[in-house]
Amino acid sequence: MEKIIIAACLLINTLAYSQQQETFEKKGKVLIFTNHDPNLNQDTKTGLIKTFFKVYPKLVKDFNPDSMDTIRVKIDTEYDGVAYAHNGRITISSDWLAKKPGDIDVITHEVMHIVQSYPPNSGPGWLTEGIADYVRFKYGVNNKGAGWSLTAYKPEHSYKNSYRITARFLYWLTKKYDKKIVKRLDKNMRNKTYSEDLWNQYTGKSLDALWAEYSKSPQIS
Repeated sequence: MEKIIIAACLLINTLAYSQQQETFEKKGKVLIFTNHDPNLNQDTKTGLIKTFFKVYPKLVKDFNPDSMDTIRVKIDTEYDGVAYAHNGRITISSDWLAKKPGDIDVITHEVMHIVQSYPPNSGPGWLTEGIADYVRFKYGVNNKGAGWSLTAYKPEHSYKNSYRITARFLYWLTKKYDKKIVKRLDKNMRNKTYSEDLWNQYTGKSLDALWAEYSKSPQIS
């Protein structure tokens, strides 16, 4: 009986903990943080919150001043992916954070998706994710601590590979052709005015021609 009572108390405490919600506010931005994992590393939690307030206002200013002011973040014990963002809400896997407690810039990638707010059928998914990882590379607080970096070029790569591979290509373009090209592509995606003609407009070359050039000389330093 005593064991049953103890187990019941633990269950009640766990359920009560899962209902806890904290609200943080700084300079007009509000973060509503819900943690369902009682074992979440405290430094990871603190890092996620600090990174949000350091990065999100910059992204709003640089990319989309109309972005929402209130963001909800949930540390989810049931989600088996890494993280995703939708409609002002970010879900991060507690399992992922347990494996990668230093990956606080996962929130940098996800808040950029909120800033992007692209409408349906606005452009290619590889570009959406490539821009988000480019932003993580440029605005990230501690990518090194997470063991995260842009993926080194390999001959079998394509700009359509998305994420860090596309992000590296975008960074190369900012160094080689147009330092504002990512912001311009982002704006076109959000306004649903994206087309492949934009690459030629911004660089004088087609997307495939740019990738071919990048493939021959992919250095970014």
